[in-house]
Amino acid sequence: MPSNSANDHPSHLWVKDIKEDEAVRGSYLVKEKRVGTTRRGEPFLTLILADRSGEIEAKVWEGAKELSPLFNQGDVLEMEGTAGSYRGRVQITVSRLRVQKGKVDPRIFVESAPCDASEMMGNLREILRGIEDVHLRALIDRFLSDQGFISLFKKAPAAKNFHHSYLGGLLEHTLSICLLAVKVAEHYPQLDRDLLLTGAFLHDIGKVRELKFDHSIDYTDEGRLLGHVVLGAAIVDEKLREMKKFPKEKAVRLKHLILSHHGEYEFGSPKRPKFLEAFALHLIDDLDAKINGLGRFMERDRQDGAWTDFNRLFERYFLKGDILPVQAVSHAKRESDDRQESLFSPSFDE
Repeated sequence: MPSNSANDHPSHLWVKDIKEDEAVRGSYLVKEKRVGTTRRGEPFLTLILADRSGEIEAKVWEGAKELSPLFNQGDVLEMEGTAGSYRGRVQITVSRLRVQKGKVDPRIFVESAPCDASEMMGNLREILRGIEDVHLRALIDRFLSDQGFISLFKKAPAAKNFHHSYLGGLLEHTLSICLLAVKVAEHYPQLDRDLLLTGAFLHDIGKVRELKFDHSIDYTDEGRLLGHVVLGAAIVDEKLREMKKFPKEKAVRLKHLILSHHGEYEFGSPKRPKFLEAFALHLIDDLDAKINGLGRFMERDRQDGAWTDFNRLFERYFLKGDILPVQAVSHAKRESDDRQESLFSPSFDE
């Protein structure tokens, strides 16, 4: 697995290190590209440039009309410019740019899992060896012996944005879910441990076809049209068709685990969980995704003080530091917690 250390690309100026009044020269991914018009009617470009360390806004004022057709969102640009400040944030004014030619090193633009892929894969194989059901174990062995699948599985991210959204993220997430499944099955002996663990391994395998991940993470056409939940069930069905003696009832349960693991229709789940192992898998998956996603959001937050910036996905601020003494608490963010006041109002007691 590629390193996430800045030392592996010492000549690259990382986005997180760009400071005001600094000359900027390097290769950056175009995550967004928008065309605007000044008050004088002249076109300009607004870009969101990125590497694996973060994102930064950039403006192209001169020659925007001529430069715009030369590149698209998703391209990697070799650019020069100067960093300034706009509304309290660092912004680049681009003076020169061109699309980077030749092979692009994805390690500059896409973060990698913090743990070694081979080590994670070895740990996952060891856990799956504990499955005793002969039919489920035979199905898993078909996946583990499929070198094309394993190659993609070890590299793929688990998502485009929120959780485990980096190379190796799918493997890291799957290993974590399997570890949790073992513990949950030990705590609740009424669960079918082998079925739950098999579902944990297979629940997100559709992401090897849903996502593409060269110098950025994005959806494939197949991924946008079908989604990883449907694709995962289809991939499992392909393997099952090769196994004539696989019990039909067990096959239906296994596919239900995949189709219901998002829990609710509004979260992209074609079915809602309808037996205990399906409920357990959904809750485990939800826990691991949120702990990873929120943890990364809090680590990357640049707000001063103990609280993060407002998280639009969860519609709240998150505490990332120590709680201040009551008399020192600022009222600056009180408006965001208005709904909480009714929980402690005296209306029920008076």
